[in-house]
Amino acid sequence: MADLIVKAAVKEALADKNVASDFYDALDEKVDALLEDAGRRAEENGRKTVQPRDL
Repeated sequence: MADLIVKAAVKEALADKNVASDFYDALDEKVDALLEDAGRRAEENGRKTVQPRDL
C-alpha cells in the first residue's frame, strides 16, 4: 500500500498535539478504505469519475 497521507500535514493539522508513530499507519489504512469505497460507489453508479457524493 502506498503512503496516502503526508506526515508533515498531519502534524500541522494537529499542531498542539503529540502524534504516535503508529497513528500514521492507522490513518493511512482508513484513507485507503475510504478511497476504495468511493471508487466502488462510483463504479456501481456507472461512473469512472469519483465525486464528493461517493464519500
